[in-house]
Amino acid sequence: MRLGARILKTGLAIVLALYLANWCGITPPTFAAIAAAFAIQPSLFRTMRTFGHQVQANLIGAIIGVIFVMAFGHEPVVVGVVVMLAIAIFIRLKLEAAIIPTSIVTIIIIMEAPEEQFLQFASERFLLVLIGIVSASLVNLAFIPPRYENKVYEQMSTTTDTLLEWMNLLARRDADTVALRSDMRVQKDNLHKTQDLFALFREERNYFRAKTFGQRRKVVVFRNMIVACEKAYNVVEGLEMRAEDYAHLPSGIQNSVEEHVAALTDYHHRILLHYNGKVNAHAPDKYMSEIEAGQTSLTNLFVTLYEETAFDLSQWHAFLPAIAAIIEYQQALAHLDALVKNQQAHDHEPQ
Repeated sequence: MRLGARILKTGLAIVLALYLANWCGITPPTFAAIAAAFAIQPSLFRTMRTFGHQVQANLIGAIIGVIFVMAFGHEPVVVGVVVMLAIAIFIRLKLEAAIIPTSIVTIIIIMEAPEEQFLQFASERFLLVLIGIVSASLVNLAFIPPRYENKVYEQMSTTTDTLLEWMNLLARRDADTVALRSDMRVQKDNLHKTQDLFALFREERNYFRAKTFGQRRKVVVFRNMIVACEKAYNVVEGLEMRAEDYAHLPSGIQNSVEEHVAALTDYHHRILLHYNGKVNAHAPDKYMSEIEAGQTSLTNLFVTLYEETAFDLSQWHAFLPAIAAIIEYQQALAHLDALVKNQQAHDHEPQ
């Protein structure tokens, strides 16, 4: 079993919260541990962004809880009403949804305090929650943040490689339908994971100006890498959904689709290799001309097919979205290629 950074940080935050609560002499320290577990964040930026919201939300929850207990007592209905009211206030103030669980814990902990010396108990429990939040924030600040850049690229690269394999198999009409449909669900989940990792990478900050500009360029490149990957997914999905119509197209168009898809997948691989510094900065003019000629040939053949009276136009209309997806994929690759060239050119500039 592998322990991830998030699991390790949660454990450290709980340990620190328990030690701080015991050192301050406030009981029970488990409340601080619970708050620390809820307050841990996956990145340094989210830690800094949510700390103020957490303190604000917990203070609001504590004040409402104290007022309602003093006015209406400790009845379960009162606790439920306070929780609903607090959540409504958080939404109204546009506080982050992630801080709501911690605030609810604060309300429940405070409102369960005994009636004797209620204010003292409520204050101590609020301090325990703050200790937990501070502990989680300190761990996030001290812990080396994960390199989301590498995680995004690895996830995106793996997903792209799989999609390009399926694309070539579909273009050659050599894909196993059952295996493809099963794997497409996996690749869709992988795309969502890539987007989540990209959101964390985009939030990373660098306080050196030159490196900050470099990171911003990488953010733009990575965003378009994901877009190109999504366009590849659309092509695979379009070819799979229209496999029967594709099989009934004239052999000339099938050959053109197969050749153009092979050229585009090779182009996609080349862009990623260029990003890694494994190929020359500029693709040969002949290489790019062949890709452009392939699109022209494919679209001309397909448009010409529309005018043939012997061909079933319903099949033409059915396969048209697949042709459109291939064209959009090529446009996304051309844009990504330009961005990678620009990013590589700036990286090689003297600082």
